[in-house]
Amino acid sequence: MSDRWATFDCYGTLIDWDAGIRAELARVFGEERADAQLRAYHELEPLVEADGRLTYREVMTETMRRLGAPAGEAGGLAESLPGWRPFPEVREALTEARRRGVKLAILSNSDPDLIAASKEQLGVPFDETVVASEIGSYKPAPGHWREFARRTGADPARHVHVAASLFHDVEPALRLGLPTIWINRLGESAGVRATVELPDLSGLADAIDALVPAETTPPAAAAGGAGRPTRL
Repeated sequence: MSDRWATFDCYGTLIDWDAGIRAELARVFGEERADAQLRAYHELEPLVEADGRLTYREVMTETMRRLGAPAGEAGGLAESLPGWRPFPEVREALTEARRRGVKLAILSNSDPDLIAASKEQLGVPFDETVVASEIGSYKPAPGHWREFARRTGADPARHVHVAASLFHDVEPALRLGLPTIWINRLGESAGVRATVELPDLSGLADAIDALVPAETTPPAAAAGGAGRPTRL
Protein backbone atom coordinates (compact mmCIF):
# COMPACT_ATOMS: atom_id res chain seq x y z
CA MET A 1 0.00 0.00 0.00
CA SER A 2 1.22 3.51 -0.80
CA ASP A 3 2.36 5.92 1.89
CA ARG A 4 0.03 8.38 3.53
CA TRP A 5 1.10 12.00 3.04
CA ALA A 6 0.05 15.24 4.71
CA THR A 7 1.27 18.42 3.04
CA PHE A 8 1.19 21.73 4.88
CA ASP A 9 1.35 25.38 4.22
CA CYS A 10 3.83 26.77 6.73
CA TYR A 11 3.07 30.41 7.49
CA GLY A 12 -0.30 30.88 9.12
CA THR A 13 -0.78 27.13 9.52
CA LEU A 14 2.32 26.01 11.44
CA ILE A 15 4.15 29.29 12.10
CA ASP A 16 2.32 32.33 13.48
CA TRP A 17 2.67 34.44 10.34
CA ASP A 18 0.33 37.27 11.34
CA ALA A 19 2.08 37.78 14.67
CA GLY A 20 5.50 37.84 12.98
CA ILE A 21 4.45 40.32 10.31
CA ARG A 22 2.47 42.52 12.69
CA ALA A 23 5.38 42.85 15.08
CA GLU A 24 7.59 44.19 12.31
CA LEU A 25 4.84 46.47 10.99
CA ALA A 26 4.41 47.91 14.49
CA ARG A 27 8.15 48.50 14.72
CA VAL A 28 8.34 50.27 11.36
CA PHE A 29 5.00 52.12 11.24
CA GLY A 30 3.99 52.34 14.90
CA GLU A 31 1.56 50.32 16.99
CA GLU A 32 -1.40 52.52 16.08
CA ARG A 33 -1.01 51.72 12.36
CA ALA A 34 -0.04 48.06 12.64
CA ASP A 35 -3.47 46.47 12.21
CA ALA A 36 -4.38 48.55 9.16
CA GLN A 37 -0.98 47.90 7.62
CA LEU A 38 -1.38 44.16 8.26
CA ARG A 39 -4.66 44.16 6.32
CA ALA A 40 -2.99 46.07 3.50
CA TYR A 41 -0.05 43.64 3.53
CA HIS A 42 -2.43 40.69 3.00
CA GLU A 43 -3.87 42.44 -0.06
CA LEU A 44 -0.55 43.52 -1.55
CA GLU A 45 1.60 40.43 -1.16
CA PRO A 46 -0.29 38.19 -3.66
CA LEU A 47 0.00 40.96 -6.26
CA VAL A 48 3.77 41.13 -5.79
CA GLU A 49 4.03 37.33 -5.99
CA ALA A 50 1.89 37.00 -9.10
CA ASP A 51 4.47 36.46 -11.85
CA GLY A 52 6.67 34.14 -9.77
CA ARG A 53 9.95 35.85 -10.66
CA LEU A 54 10.86 37.27 -7.24
CA THR A 55 12.28 35.31 -4.34
CA TYR A 56 10.10 35.43 -1.25
CA ARG A 57 12.65 37.65 0.47
CA GLU A 58 12.25 40.06 -2.46
CA VAL A 59 8.46 39.74 -2.28
CA MET A 60 8.42 40.70 1.39
CA THR A 61 10.80 43.62 0.82
CA GLU A 62 8.85 44.95 -2.16
CA THR A 63 5.54 44.63 -0.30
CA MET A 64 6.98 46.59 2.61
CA ARG A 65 8.23 49.23 0.17
CA ARG A 66 4.74 49.54 -1.34
CA LEU A 67 3.32 49.95 2.16
CA GLY A 68 5.58 52.96 2.56
CA ALA A 69 8.47 51.58 4.59
CA PRO A 70 11.62 53.70 4.43
CA ALA A 71 14.28 52.23 2.15
CA GLY A 72 16.46 51.20 5.06
CA GLU A 73 13.58 49.40 6.77
CA ALA A 74 11.97 47.52 3.87
CA GLY A 75 14.20 44.44 4.28
CA GLY A 76 13.57 44.08 7.99
CA LEU A 77 10.50 41.88 7.61
CA ALA A 78 12.42 39.15 5.79
CA GLU A 79 15.22 39.42 8.34
CA SER A 80 12.71 38.88 11.15
CA LEU A 81 11.15 35.72 9.67
CA PRO A 82 13.63 33.16 11.10
CA GLY A 83 12.50 34.16 14.60
CA TRP A 84 8.77 33.68 14.00
CA ARG A 85 7.37 31.09 16.39
CA PRO A 86 5.11 28.07 15.79
CA PHE A 87 1.59 27.98 17.17
CA PRO A 88 1.67 26.22 20.56
CA GLU A 89 -0.02 22.95 19.57
CA VAL A 90 1.86 22.39 16.31
CA ARG A 91 4.89 20.38 17.40
CA GLU A 92 2.82 17.85 19.35
CA ALA A 93 0.29 17.51 16.52
CA LEU A 94 2.97 16.90 13.88
CA THR A 95 4.80 14.45 16.13
CA GLU A 96 1.63 12.44 16.65
CA ALA A 97 0.92 12.33 12.91
CA ARG A 98 4.42 11.02 12.29
CA ARG A 99 3.97 8.45 15.05
CA ARG A 100 0.95 7.13 13.16
CA GLY A 101 3.02 6.68 10.01
CA VAL A 102 2.02 9.81 8.11
CA LYS A 103 4.74 11.38 5.96
CA LEU A 104 4.95 15.16 6.26
CA ALA A 105 5.80 17.78 3.65
CA ILE A 106 5.79 21.57 3.47
CA LEU A 107 4.58 23.41 0.37
CA SER A 108 5.45 27.05 1.00
CA ASN A 109 5.55 30.41 -0.72
CA SER A 110 9.05 30.92 0.63
CA ASP A 111 12.80 30.51 0.04
CA PRO A 112 15.02 27.57 1.05
CA ASP A 113 16.95 29.46 3.74
CA LEU A 114 13.82 30.96 5.29
CA ILE A 115 11.92 27.68 5.40
CA ALA A 116 14.98 25.94 6.85
CA ALA A 117 14.95 28.42 9.74
CA SER A 118 11.23 27.83 10.28
CA LYS A 119 11.68 24.06 10.27
CA GLU A 120 14.24 24.49 13.03
CA GLN A 121 11.62 26.38 15.01
CA LEU A 122 9.12 23.55 14.42
CA GLY A 123 11.57 20.90 15.58
CA VAL A 124 9.87 18.05 13.68
CA PRO A 125 11.37 16.24 10.65
CA PHE A 126 9.74 16.70 7.26
CA ASP A 127 10.05 14.20 4.42
CA GLU A 128 9.81 16.74 1.59
CA THR A 129 9.82 20.52 1.15
CA VAL A 130 8.79 22.53 -1.91
CA VAL A 131 9.30 26.31 -1.87
CA ALA A 132 8.26 28.95 -4.36
CA SER A 133 11.66 30.33 -5.25
CA GLU A 134 12.87 26.87 -6.30
CA ILE A 135 10.04 26.36 -8.80
CA GLY A 136 9.27 29.93 -9.94
CA SER A 137 5.65 29.66 -8.87
CA TYR A 138 3.58 30.93 -5.96
CA LYS A 139 0.40 29.38 -4.64
CA PRO A 140 -2.51 29.44 -5.51
CA ALA A 141 -0.94 28.34 -8.81
CA PRO A 142 -0.67 24.53 -8.85
CA GLY A 143 3.11 24.35 -9.23
CA HIS A 144 3.81 23.28 -5.63
CA TRP A 145 1.45 20.31 -5.81
CA ARG A 146 2.75 19.25 -9.21
CA GLU A 147 6.35 19.40 -8.04
CA PHE A 148 5.48 17.50 -4.86
CA ALA A 149 3.82 14.75 -6.91
CA ARG A 150 6.80 14.61 -9.27
CA ARG A 151 9.29 14.25 -6.42
CA THR A 152 7.37 11.79 -4.27
CA GLY A 153 5.06 9.85 -6.57
CA ALA A 154 2.42 10.25 -3.84
CA ASP A 155 -0.97 8.68 -4.51
CA PRO A 156 -3.53 11.54 -4.57
CA ALA A 157 -5.99 9.23 -2.80
CA ARG A 158 -3.50 8.97 0.10
CA HIS A 159 -2.61 12.67 0.22
CA VAL A 160 -4.25 15.29 2.47
CA HIS A 161 -3.44 19.01 2.26
CA VAL A 162 -3.57 21.06 5.48
CA ALA A 163 -3.68 24.87 5.48
CA ALA A 164 -5.14 28.02 6.98
CA SER A 165 -5.46 30.00 3.74
CA LEU A 166 -8.51 29.33 1.62
CA PHE A 167 -7.19 31.44 -1.25
CA HIS A 168 -3.60 30.14 -1.39
CA ASP A 169 -4.17 26.51 -0.42
CA VAL A 170 -7.63 25.08 0.24
CA GLU A 171 -9.28 26.21 -2.98
CA PRO A 172 -6.47 25.08 -5.32
CA ALA A 173 -6.05 21.77 -3.47
CA LEU A 174 -9.77 21.07 -3.84
CA ARG A 175 -9.56 21.87 -7.55
CA LEU A 176 -6.82 19.23 -7.77
CA GLY A 177 -9.16 16.70 -6.15
CA LEU A 178 -7.30 16.47 -2.84
CA PRO A 179 -9.03 16.15 0.54
CA THR A 180 -8.29 19.26 2.56
CA ILE A 181 -8.12 20.16 6.24
CA TRP A 182 -8.82 23.85 6.79
CA ILE A 183 -7.21 25.22 9.95
CA ASN A 184 -9.68 27.98 10.73
CA ARG A 185 -7.90 29.71 13.59
CA LEU A 186 -9.93 32.92 13.24
CA GLY A 187 -13.37 31.29 13.23
CA GLU A 188 -14.09 32.63 9.75
CA SER A 189 -17.12 31.83 7.62
CA ALA A 190 -16.47 30.85 4.03
CA GLY A 191 -18.29 29.61 0.96
CA VAL A 192 -15.45 27.21 0.16
CA ARG A 193 -16.21 23.72 1.44
CA ALA A 194 -13.03 22.21 2.80
CA THR A 195 -13.31 18.50 3.50
CA VAL A 196 -12.60 18.94 7.21
CA GLU A 197 -12.46 22.12 9.29
CA LEU A 198 -10.46 22.35 12.53
CA PRO A 199 -9.91 25.34 14.86
CA ASP A 200 -6.21 24.43 15.19
CA LEU A 201 -3.94 21.42 14.67
CA SER A 202 -4.85 19.66 17.91
CA GLY A 203 -7.07 17.11 16.15
CA LEU A 204 -4.82 16.71 13.12
CA ALA A 205 -3.86 13.03 13.42
CA ASP A 206 -7.45 11.92 14.00
CA ALA A 207 -8.63 13.99 11.03
CA ILE A 208 -6.01 12.43 8.75
CA ASP A 209 -6.98 8.95 9.97
CA ALA A 210 -10.63 9.70 9.18
CA LEU A 211 -9.83 10.93 5.67
CA VAL A 212 -7.13 8.39 4.79
CA PRO A 213 -7.19 5.37 7.13
CA ALA A 214 -3.88 3.66 7.71
CA GLU A 215 -5.15 0.19 6.77
CA THR A 216 -7.15 0.78 3.60
CA THR A 217 -7.68 3.43 0.97
CA PRO A 218 -11.06 5.01 1.72
CA PRO A 219 -13.82 5.41 -0.87
CA ALA A 220 -14.47 8.92 -2.08
CA ALA A 221 -17.49 9.23 0.19
CA ALA A 222 -15.36 8.55 3.26
CA ALA A 223 -12.97 11.32 2.32
CA GLY A 224 -15.84 13.75 1.94
CA GLY A 225 -14.74 14.84 -1.54
CA ALA A 226 -15.53 18.46 -2.17
CA GLY A 227 -18.99 18.17 -0.59
CA ARG A 228 -20.27 18.92 2.89
CA PRO A 229 -17.42 19.72 5.27
CA THR A 230 -16.90 17.92 8.55
CA ARG A 231 -16.23 19.90 11.73
CA LEU A 232 -14.00 18.16 14.26
